[in-house]
Amino acid sequence: MPYDTKILKEKAIEAIEKNKLIFVEDVCAYIGIAKSTFYEHFPIDTNDSNELNELLNKNKIILKVGMRKKWFDSDNATLQMALYKLCSTDVEHRKLQMNYTDITTNSESIKPDVDFDDIKL
Repeated sequence: MPYDTKILKEKAIEAIEKNKLIFVEDVCAYIGIAKSTFYEHFPIDTNDSNELNELLNKNKIILKVGMRKKWFDSDNATLQMALYKLCSTDVEHRKLQMNYTDITTNSESIKPDVDFDDIKL
């Protein structure tokens, strides 16, 4: 069944705004199309796609800010710890971890204990 892109966009905008959607998959479900159909009508990096993604991202930001506000106002230690980890420095975050393993090299080159150039075969 062929779809009119303009009508799909109007339906998508209405669904995003009315239902505070944050995922393309949810938009597709609300307007009754497959994800592939969505991307056929709104290819990535087109103006229409960017406009719809901006609306989705706006809802994500509103959701995240609201959740962090609830966590901040809560007396629940788990929520407060989660918020602290989100806001912490790298040093604070490492100290809060129950099991922390540094898998980086701290910007130092990795040198083996043996100099392979000195090994004679």
